[in-house]
Amino acid sequence: MTPRPARNGGNDARGGGRGQSGGGQGGGRPRGAPGAAGGSGRGASGGSRGSTGGPGGGSSARAAGGGGSGGRGGRGRPVGGAKTRLGQPGGLSPAPPERDRVDVHDPDGTRLQKILAAAGVASRRGCEQLISEGRVEVDGQVVTELGIRIDPLRQVVHVDGVRVQTDLDKVYLAFNKPLGVVTTMQDELGRPCVGDYVAKRRERLFHVGRLDTDTEGLLLLTNDGELAHRLQHPAYGVRKTYVAQVPGPIPRDLGKRLRAGIELEDGPVAVDSFKLLDSAPGRAVVEVVLHEGRNHIVRRLLEAVGHPVIALARTQVGPVLLGDTKPGKTRALTRGEIGALFAAVDL
Repeated sequence: MTPRPARNGGNDARGGGRGQSGGGQGGGRPRGAPGAAGGSGRGASGGSRGSTGGPGGGSSARAAGGGGSGGRGGRGRPVGGAKTRLGQPGGLSPAPPERDRVDVHDPDGTRLQKILAAAGVASRRGCEQLISEGRVEVDGQVVTELGIRIDPLRQVVHVDGVRVQTDLDKVYLAFNKPLGVVTTMQDELGRPCVGDYVAKRRERLFHVGRLDTDTEGLLLLTNDGELAHRLQHPAYGVRKTYVAQVPGPIPRDLGKRLRAGIELEDGPVAVDSFKLLDSAPGRAVVEVVLHEGRNHIVRRLLEAVGHPVIALARTQVGPVLLGDTKPGKTRALTRGEIGALFAAVDL
């Protein structure tokens, strides 16, 4: 039987979708390549195709969905490809509730783009573009208005999900502590100490964690008390990486034993990672990563497994690397490093 075209089908019929007879039940598949623009198959605009199996076929050709040219209907997909939310009469379910908006504007504050530029995020014009693109958050709220003012000492700003330190009085330094230097800002016995290397700075700095006198390497210095406290708190599990020279050879199963845990006099300790970096007759260089902060933990751990430390250096704290910073020298952390430290301790 020859299929009957839909009444008033006009342009819809030319979209290539033919109805199929059968007692008033339509829904035949279009011939030709599906989705071909202007030919058989689904039209780009997602319009409707009526079934033509009965006398009422003409009206069904104008089903919900807009009836754009070349479109395929029957399921009422909205114009423009927007998806419906199924679950209630009419095919729509309630939209998820939006988070309550908070007014972050401080009329007595400083323009947001000026604060971001001062923090080294980008030029003033570049910061305005970041705001306009919705890439800046203040206290958890996306800000797109260029007139917003905030308090840089009180409010928290993120750009592309990374926190920006807007308090320009805060200082974050990486210091390569030399051998023989005491980890203190002032030593009562007159021994060389960390404070001697930053004595000319106006900020009151303190060290994050400690290194033994006979251990060299990375030590973070800052005047940000909250960040320093969290970096040292065991709940955040910030990893530290050490490179140690020890007597060799290293047994094949040593890494497995250290990851499983070693019992020390003050409780068990397990490394996060252990790696053999180099070996020579009678000596080896190993890398130990752990988040423990107990005194002399690396030395005690390696001695407990029969490989007492000959030389030890810390090369990384969380996301911050010692890099090529020379002993006794400091460098300012980059904005990315500061943001990564904040992220590591949920700030």
